[in-house]
Amino acid sequence: MSALTDLFRDWIPQQRWFGGKGREWAEVTEDGFFLDRGNPVLSVHRVRIRYTDDAVETYLVPLSWRDHPAEDLEQALVGAVANEGTETYAYDAMRDRESTAPWLIHLAQGSAIGPMRFSPAGEGDIPEGLPGDIVSTEQSNTSLVYGQEAILKLFRRLEPGLNPDVEIHDALRRADNPHIAALLGHIEIDDPQGGDPATVAMLQTFVPNASDGWRLATASVRDLYAEGDLHADEVGGDFAADSERLGAATASVHADLARVLPTEEAAAGWLGTVAQQMSDRLDAAVEIVPQLQEHAEALRQVYAAVAGSEEPVVRQRVHGDLHLGQVLRTATGWIILDFEGEPARALAARRELDSPLRDVAGMLRSFDYAARHLLVEQPEDSQREYRAQEWAARNRAAFCAGYSEASGMDPCGESPLLRAFEADKAVYECVYEARNRPHWLMIPLQSIARLAGRD
Repeated sequence: MSALTDLFRDWIPQQRWFGGKGREWAEVTEDGFFLDRGNPVLSVHRVRIRYTDDAVETYLVPLSWRDHPAEDLEQALVGAVANEGTETYAYDAMRDRESTAPWLIHLAQGSAIGPMRFSPAGEGDIPEGLPGDIVSTEQSNTSLVYGQEAILKLFRRLEPGLNPDVEIHDALRRADNPHIAALLGHIEIDDPQGGDPATVAMLQTFVPNASDGWRLATASVRDLYAEGDLHADEVGGDFAADSERLGAATASVHADLARVLPTEEAAAGWLGTVAQQMSDRLDAAVEIVPQLQEHAEALRQVYAAVAGSEEPVVRQRVHGDLHLGQVLRTATGWIILDFEGEPARALAARRELDSPLRDVAGMLRSFDYAARHLLVEQPEDSQREYRAQEWAARNRAAFCAGYSEASGMDPCGESPLLRAFEADKAVYECVYEARNRPHWLMIPLQSIARLAGRD
């Protein structure tokens, strides 16, 4: 239907979850089916975009259809399609509350509709009949919260294979790990070319009355800055005890992943391959962020230390994108979320075995961000710089202590691999900030100076 593909061509580039912004489209095609014929009608579409460089991406777009414009859904309007002299109005179904109930109804029933299969996990009640409210802060995915009962995450970009978020939550559910929200089910869609099905969505129990780790950490930093003559351990909002418990929770998750999913000792050349990949990313980053050039040689030495290391490494499944925004604190402890890895990476790469130190490095970088983000738009203040460094160092140490006590292994010792993971992450952050928030570039650049031994 050319009218519908024309709508998608105009509408999709404006969506936060669309990963191809700035790329030129060569062709767009779609195939769809009806998921529910109630009022409103609900359809699901796979939109296949071929770019001028011949790369192809497929996105999932659920639509709700109405005979008349809905004034309260103006922000969700995709467009109007002419049909036998009348117009039918298409809306983003994830923002149309009246079209959100069928997802859970079909999951509870284990339905198969068209190419889509609904698989309940059998671990909890699915709240049939409740409408879902969209979570507005999401970017690469779209989530709906159903009352205080469940949360549905829709994976907008489709790739063949089981999404790591589903796979790892299911493994940790079987391990009875206390630091996850239980998996209630997932949805897959068949590949029209006969390949592996793609994961469409997953349903988990909702965690009510939980606090976001980033907000808690940054509130602690604000408390510290508000006290002119107190150290980080003397402020009422000290975060170190929470950081220590978060380290223990991370160690628990790593231990259970190693117990129920495959592990292997890293081959002799693995560290060299990792070091070369980091060096290649640095070369590309210097072209985008010229300020990295003064640190480039020192960073290459950090990577070279990994290549020449005899550090034993056991590779396993990991989180892949761990930071303070991926964790929730409840009355009983920490919950870790979003095990899909970095969404920009291919799904196969996100499922590869890796060192748990990658997750440790991600969290250590997050402590640096939490400590320094309030300095971004402030005049230079040596006292605040010192206090930011003190807060970050205190919480990094507490996280490592908690991990060590829970696992019997100090993740933050003299490990060349950990230092290289941190540096590699900071290089990635430099590229991201240069492209999206140039005024934040100082945060990873200051960390690179430290990691490169220049600070």
